[in-house]
Amino acid sequence: MASLDNYGASLASTPGGAGWLHVQHVPVRRFVAEIVCKLLALNAWAPFASASGPLALAPYEGLVGLRSSSSREYLAYTVTWSGIAYLLGAPAPYNPTRSAQLRNRARTGTANTEPSPLPSNLGRQDVLALSWTSRHAATLMPVLTELARDGQKSLLLDLATDPAERCSAGSVTGIELRSAPSELFTLSGTAEGLSLPDDEHVVRVKGHGVQLARLVRLLSVLLETSGGCTQPSWRTTVRAESWLDDLLATARPHTVLLSNDTSPLGVLAAHAAERHGANSVHVQHGAWTAESVAWPALHSRDIAVMGERDLALGQAWVRHPNAEVHVLGQPRFDILAGLGRQAQRRYLEKLLARGDRRAPARIAVWACQPFSLNHLKSHADLLLDGLGTADGDWGLVIAPHPAQGADAFASLVKRDGGPLVAVADPRVGARGCLAGADALASAYSTCGIEAALLGVPVLEIGPPGERTLDLAGHGLATRCHDGGGVAEALSALREPRTPIPQSALDAVCRWRGDSAARIARLITDRAASAPRAGDSTHQDAGAAASPEDEGASVR
Repeated sequence: MASLDNYGASLASTPGGAGWLHVQHVPVRRFVAEIVCKLLALNAWAPFASASGPLALAPYEGLVGLRSSSSREYLAYTVTWSGIAYLLGAPAPYNPTRSAQLRNRARTGTANTEPSPLPSNLGRQDVLALSWTSRHAATLMPVLTELARDGQKSLLLDLATDPAERCSAGSVTGIELRSAPSELFTLSGTAEGLSLPDDEHVVRVKGHGVQLARLVRLLSVLLETSGGCTQPSWRTTVRAESWLDDLLATARPHTVLLSNDTSPLGVLAAHAAERHGANSVHVQHGAWTAESVAWPALHSRDIAVMGERDLALGQAWVRHPNAEVHVLGQPRFDILAGLGRQAQRRYLEKLLARGDRRAPARIAVWACQPFSLNHLKSHADLLLDGLGTADGDWGLVIAPHPAQGADAFASLVKRDGGPLVAVADPRVGARGCLAGADALASAYSTCGIEAALLGVPVLEIGPPGERTLDLAGHGLATRCHDGGGVAEALSALREPRTPIPQSALDAVCRWRGDSAARIARLITDRAASAPRAGDSTHQDAGAAASPEDEGASVR
């Protein structure tokens, strides 16, 4: 990624000066990771290791394709083996850059049109917030509600392209909800500046020479096909910047509020806020881990993180020269104490009770994520093996990720023998049933943190080396590498548990039920000490007094 940045970061920029690699860093890095994984697999393949040589392309095979994913919307781009051969220098006169699947998908797009004009009654707003997933909405709405109580007017932009991810402002006075123009995320077409002739620039990867000009050419496929709000095309990016510029110039907010400023739309919004003199505030919506320190980049001025362990990571990832990191917890966790455990237990039992058979005595909830189908199957096998041999009568309720299609689990529900299995309604999700569980299992879901805060035993599942939230490292979970580990962890729940120290919980998430109020106070205090956006040509955020008793802040 560093070589790519040095070689091609300046090849294309939006009219506002946001470089293509700056904005598209996350999808680009995912694609580059796919390339590296295939090169490592090639080195590990015995026939190649014993007689390595030039790779041949499969005739007419596309160089970039899509791999399977259980996500409803996310496009999991991958490089084909012909694409690998091309990157290593093989001639490809008859190979299209896109697979047939991608080419057919592009034909369904609509014509490029200008975004709809802004409503004439928009008016001035104090805060402009952006959401494009249900997790963003659940994180930001409590903060906007607190701001409304303080008389602050907010405009919430719902940029979701998946109907299930859309948000609602409810009946809160002072929060106005607007959607993006319907045509904004359907734009595709050539990304100017990324079609380069071959040259001598090569990056070495485990003995292989990857040609950077060809890498950029393949990456242009990602920017030329629209992946909705999560992976917008380059043309969408340019139009979205223009639309945001118009909104900021009209509403003149003092703050742009985000819960993701790493993905393309968040990077774009933070960049636009800086140009318009508005302060940018990022509220961490999902857990971070140390091993991912190489890729995130936080672009906002103020970053509100969940726990003490996020301080160092936030500092390592910030890009704003005056950035400050504040430990303020998670706004969507404020309501956890009010979850109805008995009602959630009844829901779980109803799901698992079939015909005249009663529900199992003990119930585990699996908080899933939109992995590939094979990845999900490996986790399911691990869990069901453990549940089947654990002491006691166990059943499993699968809670799909909000971005995940529930049909990915149809085969698990229909399987014969073993523990009873049911799938929770996606609208209920893990949040709607974990408080009633005897245990929660997950590899990387933030629901593991919620369960730990509520005292529900947590199992972090997956083979050795698989990334988890490392709740086990803080004494908040049990790490289970296989079915035997799951069975042992579940059987151990018959014994009394040692209470978890508050310091261990605070390391992962500061939970006092007032995170939304504290973040709202940070926003208003910062706004009171800085010029209002639009009040002068050049703005300087300056240094604001930190809210009292806000937790740790690091600049």
